[in-house]
Amino acid sequence: MTRARDLGVPLPGRTGEHNALTDVPGVEVGYTTLVEGESVRTGVTAVLPRGREDFAVPCAAGTYALNGNGEMTGTAWLAETGSLTLPVLITSTHAVGACHRGTIDWVVRERPDVAAEWLLPVVAETWDGYLNDSTAPTIHSEHAIAAIDAARTGRVNEGSVGGGTGMTCYGFKGGTGTASRVVSYGDDEYTVGTLVQANFGSRRELTVAGEHVGVELGADNPMEEDWAAPSGAGSVIVIVGTDAPLLPGQCTALARRVPLGLARTGTAGSHFSGDLFLAFSTANPGALTSRFPRTEEAEYESLRFVPWGRLDPFFEAVVQATEEAVLNALFANEEMTGHRGHRVPALPTGRWRTTNLTGKANVS
Repeated sequence: MTRARDLGVPLPGRTGEHNALTDVPGVEVGYTTLVEGESVRTGVTAVLPRGREDFAVPCAAGTYALNGNGEMTGTAWLAETGSLTLPVLITSTHAVGACHRGTIDWVVRERPDVAAEWLLPVVAETWDGYLNDSTAPTIHSEHAIAAIDAARTGRVNEGSVGGGTGMTCYGFKGGTGTASRVVSYGDDEYTVGTLVQANFGSRRELTVAGEHVGVELGADNPMEEDWAAPSGAGSVIVIVGTDAPLLPGQCTALARRVPLGLARTGTAGSHFSGDLFLAFSTANPGALTSRFPRTEEAEYESLRFVPWGRLDPFFEAVVQATEEAVLNALFANEEMTGHRGHRVPALPTGRWRTTNLTGKANVS
């Protein structure tokens, strides 16, 4: 699997060990990838903010929508409480219901005590209908369960995997990408990680490390030649995680910085793109619990958090990691042909040879 940095693309910031969302301690990522025949190019991605063992322990969280032509379930309750519980799933547009049901079934299996109350899973989507027969009932609840069961820490596969299997980005093969940044805060160090499902952007917009290369790479663009959707249509889901102690409103502020990272890759944000983002903090375990009170005794919770005036380095980390995660989704990919013979080429990564003396990517 080739990543942007492997070919010398100059990207700012200090990464974590795996340069992935899973560099945030405890976070696990899993996939179900479905590639069958000519018309199945789809899947499910699962993100477990506290891993399998502590999945029912809430995290502070917030969301932001750059453009609402998409779906992310569970956000009304998340906005009400600032509290994220359960795995987060990302999939194809018409598979949201199956993944929602699958998450519930998984919780019933793992923790019937948690399932005995109420469950409002977060499931987000992007549309893979160019390469995948998206209206076919391909994804079932067991595929969602399998993705959650497959979740692990450590190195994360990228490209055409999980929910990103059938996705496109800037007219090239897109899909799943991830990256991370380490942020120093006094004597402490925290990690900010992102995972993207990239299915957005027009070819002419593509920008790599500040180099506007989209026009130069304009040849071999079958999506613009034989597809009715406007150029740039699609969607992008971004999950941001950190172990820095943050308030729910500060998580929302992190989610609001995601578009700045996307913009570095060239997009202006299409009206026909659902651009939805979620950020969570794994700090302060035990707080933000929304369960029924067991006694009538008065109770209080406490949250330790980074002061608002000290958040700029975390905002910068979100921007940098989002940009790199999108590029990794492109660089890690290969050409794919799918539904109705539709073909999407891979980004020609051989064009990036080394870095030149100005620190910019060479494009031949």
